[in-house]
Amino acid sequence: MTMRTTFRLLAITVSILASPALLAEGEHHWTYSGDTGPSRWSALEADYKSCGLGKLQSPIDIRDGIAKKGALPVIAFDYKPSPLTIIDNGHTVQVDYAPGSFITVQGKRYELVQFHFHKPSEEKINGKSTDMVAHLVHKDADGNLAVVAVLLKTGQPNKLVEILWKNLPPTKEKETTVAGVQVNATDLLPPNKAAYYTFTGSLTTPPCSEGVTWFVLKSPASISKPEVARFAQMYPMNARPTQPLNGREIRATP
Repeated sequence: MTMRTTFRLLAITVSILASPALLAEGEHHWTYSGDTGPSRWSALEADYKSCGLGKLQSPIDIRDGIAKKGALPVIAFDYKPSPLTIIDNGHTVQVDYAPGSFITVQGKRYELVQFHFHKPSEEKINGKSTDMVAHLVHKDADGNLAVVAVLLKTGQPNKLVEILWKNLPPTKEKETTVAGVQVNATDLLPPNKAAYYTFTGSLTTPPCSEGVTWFVLKSPASISKPEVARFAQMYPMNARPTQPLNGREIRATP
């Protein structure tokens, strides 16, 4: 996962207070390959030790056969339109969301902070990635994070993604609020939002802070091949490899 304001808050305050981490403007020395790739993240900064030493790291390969299936709390989505505030932050395309949109799970409310994209999906289901994934990052009143992962498979165009790609900032690291354009994160969700996997994990980008609650929706949403290709022009691959489960329990709806 990967914003300037939210990421700085996360790095400066507690490790899981805000959205996935991004270094200060202009600092992009962590990448997805080579000497600054995922296998080296923990050595790049003292704050990144969890990337190598953490036992509850994300993403993971979700094996349906070992998931504990049963009734799970409903994820109640209450997303409202937001002015389009978008940034190409050097690791992904990210939309910062206006306050007032939430998910509620078992009485606990998490506010939507931002969403961003990875290619291919960081989460795997039974060993397989999808073409892309959207990570919707939420925070509760105590600063705890919950991420809803929406797997994206090629098919019909995605109307929200179409709006985003039409309004990509011309310059990296320059956040832009597009006059007169609103988006609704509801448009990223698949028709079936009730079925999901859940587990405890981490941010998928440095500093890889743990204690993040993950909700991976079982049903994918659609994205067109040209939309995937447009993202690939900027980020051909921006997915961290899957991490060991280390005995974690994965729960799932039937």
